[in-house]
Amino acid sequence: MINKNNLWFLTLFSLILVLGVYYVTLPNDILNGVKIKNNTKTEEKVSTENSLSALRVSLEETRKDTTKKLEKELTNTDISNTEKNNIYEQLKYLNEVQGREEKIEKQLKEELKIDCFTKINNSDVEVVCISKEQNKHLANTIMRTIQNGNTNKLNITIKFQSK
Repeated sequence: MINKNNLWFLTLFSLILVLGVYYVTLPNDILNGVKIKNNTKTEEKVSTENSLSALRVSLEETRKDTTKKLEKELTNTDISNTEKNNIYEQLKYLNEVQGREEKIEKQLKEELKIDCFTKINNSDVEVVCISKEQNKHLANTIMRTIQNGNTNKLNITIKFQSK
């Protein structure tokens, strides 16, 4: 008598065998009637969005690691209150920087209709923009837009990637 496991194995094996034979005997020209529309704009948009997303993910992972390290130090009982306050200020600064970066990206998207990635490190601001137009005038406009929202003098670097 065949047990349940053997019965299931035989059933699934038979199904796989039938599908394999069907696939092998399938005519090669079955897809000739199907027209593939090549939409390069969509592909380009996806690749540029992916590059910005990759930059964001990389920065987020770095910040997440730094935050975990600082939080671990913060819970250490062997450090003084002054050191704990410094660590807390660093965590607070990381959150503020992330908020400012998001604000700048949103502002550039709304005002200039440009997709950008922004990274702030103290007074240095690095901006990567996806734009067909890549000239000094656009770079100056981006710099002015970023600087208008800040009272401190910023060192702004603009990098362009084409669409």
